[in-house]
Amino acid sequence: MKAAPPTESTVTVYLKYTGPQQMANDLQTAVRNMVGSHARVYYDSSVDAILLQGNADELALAQKVIADLDRPRKVYRLVYTMEMMDGTKRVSAQQYALVAILDQRATLKLGNRVPVVTGKMDADTDKASSQVQYMDVGLSVSATLYGSDEGLTLQSKVEQSALAEDKSGVGPQDPVLHQAVLENALTVTPGKAQTLGTLDIPGGTNRLEVEILVEPVK
Repeated sequence: MKAAPPTESTVTVYLKYTGPQQMANDLQTAVRNMVGSHARVYYDSSVDAILLQGNADELALAQKVIADLDRPRKVYRLVYTMEMMDGTKRVSAQQYALVAILDQRATLKLGNRVPVVTGKMDADTDKASSQVQYMDVGLSVSATLYGSDEGLTLQSKVEQSALAEDKSGVGPQDPVLHQAVLENALTVTPGKAQTLGTLDIPGGTNRLEVEILVEPVK
């Protein structure tokens, strides 16, 4: 006589700390890999919850895995110091601070949104039409911290842009943009200032030296 299959039931586990959907998807994958193929694991983004269906043992294991993974993430303060240098002479210095949650991207933008007129030909009337688009000009910083205090990696992108006095050969309404980008990954130590890199500013002799300080938020 065959034994009856274990009774299945459904449980909803609401997430507290997981954050963006990609992180919830990663948690869902981890639970599915740990519990096995028989249990069903779904993520409902509308209520930020994991839906579980399986027998009592599978549900107990799945809920334990979720409790282990869905924990508060550490918060850090990222201080960027940017010094404008002309040769060996410091022209100016500015500091910018971001608050970043571990494994989540933080961004900062300072500057202007510049209108750019773009044009195209209307095939029916054979006339040119135009529309206005906007692009960000100024300073842009994006950063993501991975790891723990014992080993933190900062994935960072610093972009400096400015309108040039030159005119585009495409059309009188099209601006020329000077742009310099510094993008890299750096192993950082909390509480210790470190050099992130140097940006040579186009159109002149200046360069921007970028330093980063990572501090845990109490």
